[in-house]
Amino acid sequence: MDKKKQRSLNKWLREQSKLAKRWLLVAVGLGVLSSIFLLGQAALLASILHQLIIEQVDKSTLVGHFAGLAIIVAIRALCSWGREIAGYRCGEQIRLYIRQLILDKLRELGPAYIKGKPAGTWAALLLEQVEEMHDFFARYLPQMSLAVLVPFIILVVVFPVNWAAGLIFLLTAPLVPLFMALVGIKAADAGQKNFKALQRLSGHFYDRLQSMTTIRLFDRTKAETELMKGASEVFRSRTMEVLRIAFLSSAVLEFFTSISIALTAVYFGFAFIGELNFGDYGVGVTLFAGIFVLVLAPEFYQPLRDLGTFYHAKQQAVGAAESIVEFLETDVTAVKSGSMPIADNRNISVKATDLEVYSLEGKKLLGPVSFEISAQQTTALVGPSGAGKTSLVNAILGFLPYQGSLTINGIERTELDLADWRKNISWVGQNPLLLHGTIRENITLGKHDVSDEAIAKVLQSSFAAEFVDQHGLNYPVSDRSGGLSVGQAQRLALARAMLQNGQFWLLDEPTASLDARSERLVTQGLNDQIKGRSALIVTHQLAPLQNVEQILVMQDGQIVQAGEFNSLANQSGLFQQMLSANQALQQHNEGNLDA
Repeated sequence: MDKKKQRSLNKWLREQSKLAKRWLLVAVGLGVLSSIFLLGQAALLASILHQLIIEQVDKSTLVGHFAGLAIIVAIRALCSWGREIAGYRCGEQIRLYIRQLILDKLRELGPAYIKGKPAGTWAALLLEQVEEMHDFFARYLPQMSLAVLVPFIILVVVFPVNWAAGLIFLLTAPLVPLFMALVGIKAADAGQKNFKALQRLSGHFYDRLQSMTTIRLFDRTKAETELMKGASEVFRSRTMEVLRIAFLSSAVLEFFTSISIALTAVYFGFAFIGELNFGDYGVGVTLFAGIFVLVLAPEFYQPLRDLGTFYHAKQQAVGAAESIVEFLETDVTAVKSGSMPIADNRNISVKATDLEVYSLEGKKLLGPVSFEISAQQTTALVGPSGAGKTSLVNAILGFLPYQGSLTINGIERTELDLADWRKNISWVGQNPLLLHGTIRENITLGKHDVSDEAIAKVLQSSFAAEFVDQHGLNYPVSDRSGGLSVGQAQRLALARAMLQNGQFWLLDEPTASLDARSERLVTQGLNDQIKGRSALIVTHQLAPLQNVEQILVMQDGQIVQAGEFNSLANQSGLFQQMLSANQALQQHNEGNLDA
């Protein structure tokens, strides 16, 4: 990672810290307060030993000193506890904010972009990488201030007592941050590689977990195990490299601070035996001064040592921030929402003129195409896989950028308020996604103002009431429609679309994975709903399209045919070929059933 990029990431991290400035100030303030009490603790301890050893006073006269020492120790413990709490709150608040930024960005980019990467990659970005920033905000940032303030306070107190000891502190202190800077460059690169390896491993593991049934049926268990071992080994080596740098830096920092403390101890030892006669302002080195300074010596370097320890957290945060900032800076101007609402939302029409659809990375996906979906008209979109049907649908929904013209009720899609436009859409897909929750929650999708009567009506119209009445609205559904059959899940998805009550229905292979009975019920429910409304049906099943007003046939990103069912069936072309293939497949299936 180059220095310029590292500086920009550092700047971004510091900008986020302003969100929890109050907790940051509390953590630093408690650390400074603890250091002030530390001076009192060192003075009391030195005074007690000086009086016991040099003045040989009676121990009973020092009860007040011992009590004061105990109180100061307790207060410092409370300060440390409060500082940890404040640091945690600081990190927590910023982590929540960054996660919200990522979720908002994902919502802006839409499903077309999200599907471009494995789900495990997004999980690693949203969970592990954001979590790795916690110590930067909770520990490193407060420690940066304390590493300056606490040694300064101690120096202010030590120099009047013994300038030679103060000079040792002042000259040796810069060695710690100097070494931290040298190690930090290597640590940042290692941390960044570690996060890349974690993203790959997470995505690989999640995808294989989803495909476990397929892997076992095709006897690929051993091969996938070897691939998983390889990905795990890469992550292990990256992690061990990060830990090696962390342990090495800690060991060297301990070495430097130990040498510095030893120099201070040697100075006072020789001063006591009269070999060194400087640093004491001519008053002589007393036991009180020696113990006072030696007690403060480890504490002088402790903030710097802690900063060295947490410096590794900084480099981890920089490594984690690289992918996050890169994602947050993804250009979404091409799919940004406008502000114009839909005009006359009871009659939705869509018109495309020389339309070219692009991916968010700028790759052309289809076009140029021109077509029109009239108000209250049903249009079917057919074609082989990879023809561009899904890309066209994503462009209409506002998830992909385009060039040319794409208007909804005469308004260019880029000028539309996309939230308002999507409120007018009822969507039923091929693989209905039901979330972890109850049947009621999956139908309403967070809407709290839906009455039981409205839910009962859509359940009846979607033919889902027959099994919902048996289970109840509070029946739990696990992730990916667990607990329900595919047909039941599809009918719940249809009920959900009916509750949306959109004037534009978008149907993406809604009956592709259903048995004959479920297909008949879902088709009947859909036909009842799209009467008198605009609808776009994406399908490979051609037989049910005989009554559709318009059929658009796509191939290689182009609309190669358009018209009604009978006219397309009687002219040579792609539609006729697909229809013949459909009929042959249907006859083959019927033959198998008869056999």
